[in-house]
Amino acid sequence: MGMEKAPAKIDMLHGSLWDKLPRFALPVAATAILEQLFNASDIAIVGNFSNGDKTVAVAAVGANSPLIGLILNLFIGIALGANVVIANAIGRKDMQSVKKAVHTALIVAVLSGIVVTVIGELVAGKVMGLLHVPDDVFPEALLYLRIYLLGLPVIFLYNFEAAVFRSIGDTKIPLQALLISGVLNVILNLFFVIVCRLDVAGVAMATSISQYVSAWLILRCLMREHGALHLNLHRMHLNKRVIGRIFQVGLPAGFQGVIFSLSNVVIQSSINSFGDTVMAGSAAAQNIEGFVYAAMNAFYQSALTFSGQNYGAGKCDRVDKVALYCQGFVILTGLILGNLAFFFGSQLLGIYAPGEPDVIQQGLVRMSYIGRLYAICGIMDTMVGILRGIGYSIVPMVVSLLGSCVLRLLWVWFVFP
Repeated sequence: MGMEKAPAKIDMLHGSLWDKLPRFALPVAATAILEQLFNASDIAIVGNFSNGDKTVAVAAVGANSPLIGLILNLFIGIALGANVVIANAIGRKDMQSVKKAVHTALIVAVLSGIVVTVIGELVAGKVMGLLHVPDDVFPEALLYLRIYLLGLPVIFLYNFEAAVFRSIGDTKIPLQALLISGVLNVILNLFFVIVCRLDVAGVAMATSISQYVSAWLILRCLMREHGALHLNLHRMHLNKRVIGRIFQVGLPAGFQGVIFSLSNVVIQSSINSFGDTVMAGSAAAQNIEGFVYAAMNAFYQSALTFSGQNYGAGKCDRVDKVALYCQGFVILTGLILGNLAFFFGSQLLGIYAPGEPDVIQQGLVRMSYIGRLYAICGIMDTMVGILRGIGYSIVPMVVSLLGSCVLRLLWVWFVFP
């Protein structure tokens, strides 16, 4: 067992927690919000500057959200497995295991991204057809999806790189990388849509290019790191034991994300049956909700990482305290931001659909039911983060799926008609 100094940026094993949890969570929330801005800028810019039918353009981008979420959630879940493995090893002061986990995780990310991109391009048309996308929206929605798929290898890589840094308490490097790529994304969106007149294809290209930049920036940081996190491209190799542990924790989390996204795809298909106005309103409202969820999800990430390190160090009493603090923070965040989003809903939705009162009204209907009660989702996710941090992934997956997926699907199948 290596006994190098643990590369922690925030000391999760000693001292107070009430101040360290927000210090960890705030950059994570800011990073997730920037990620939301990627899609938000896509929708807002085509909604304001598209050269064709603006409602169709917004609907085309929004129609992809559940499908893209399905793909990303699987591998974001697996990336969380890498976070737990590295955090546990840091808690044990096992730096050799940290090195093996870092190199293995990044190889898994790139290889997985390439495989999913190839498969996705082959089946994109058929999958899009299953969503009952209206004929006038279908060509643009399919084009957006095909271009977005080309960026999956680096999107996966970024999420694994971010998981590596978060496992040691460094949440600022992923934020800084995404801030740079986020600004680039907005600039490219405006250039491709207004100057090049590429509309939906342009915003998809801008998103993919900016994702390549963010992944490259963090990769450079890992190559310049000293100690256990140092990435040596000449010594890249897969460690079977590490892969097994990453997938043991990460696959149930990823599977939960996939099932949750599949239920979203079914719900999106039901929404699509109402036409492009409802599709556009729902897409805009969903994007606003995403910012609230991003803020709450930061405490899920905090619960996962803090409990992972403390459990690895055998400090179970601190794991209990992490759970209590994270629940308090997430409830306040969800109640305040969710209700503020609904209160200012008309103004916020107007950014995505200016001069479209019918679209705004449909968005408000969705936000009235979801935004005001969003804190409940945060409560569930935070407890799931604690359990995954200490190595239990199956039970929270089953409970979450029953509550978040099965009940919603039963509603769609039996009440919605």
